[in-house]
Amino acid sequence: MNSQISQTKEALSGGIYSGWIAWNLFLAFIPLVLSFWLFRRRANARSWLWWVVFLLYAAFLPNAPYLLTDIIHLIRGIREGYSAWVITLIFIPLHLLAIIAGTEAYVISLINQGNYLKRQLSTKWVVWSELITHAFCAVGIYLGRFLRFNSWDFVTDPDKLIITTMEELTDKRPLLIIFITFVVLTVVYWIMKQITLGLVMRIRYMKLKRKLKEQ
Repeated sequence: MNSQISQTKEALSGGIYSGWIAWNLFLAFIPLVLSFWLFRRRANARSWLWWVVFLLYAAFLPNAPYLLTDIIHLIRGIREGYSAWVITLIFIPLHLLAIIAGTEAYVISLINQGNYLKRQLSTKWVVWSELITHAFCAVGIYLGRFLRFNSWDFVTDPDKLIITTMEELTDKRPLLIIFITFVVLTVVYWIMKQITLGLVMRIRYMKLKRKLKEQ
């Protein structure tokens, strides 16, 4: 028992889980917050400030589905010889929480984006915008996971980011990884979107039912 406690403290304080989950979740929730300001407010005018915030939204959006790739830390924890109890009770729940939270932030952000497009343009543009966003985020995830770029490199080092991206997109291996990421992201998003919309409809139904009883 003492060894398991010490392993847990080591992993959470100075080991493989020393703060990265909290940091990655913070980055994942930035586009979620921005999506409410961009897409849910009543004002439809797109000022220069709106476009600046939209660029920030686009730059940080890949951070939300990026958490799907953090499964490599779980593999690393298993390989480093942590006990089965620590892996089962600490590592796996942490990963599930981070993945679900990050994916849900991504889903809600795109739902807000889709609702905005419905108001501004047409419903037919929603699916195309989702697919384009998945492709964009697949590239962003690759740049972050394999080339270690960050969202703020759009501002701090745009030349290197653009040149590296163009070079990587002409190579077959990065394209294959990006394509696989795109497929996984599309499937996971579709599943989580149905679950999210189902929960929203359920909550609205319960509220309506409660109002009808009060009348």
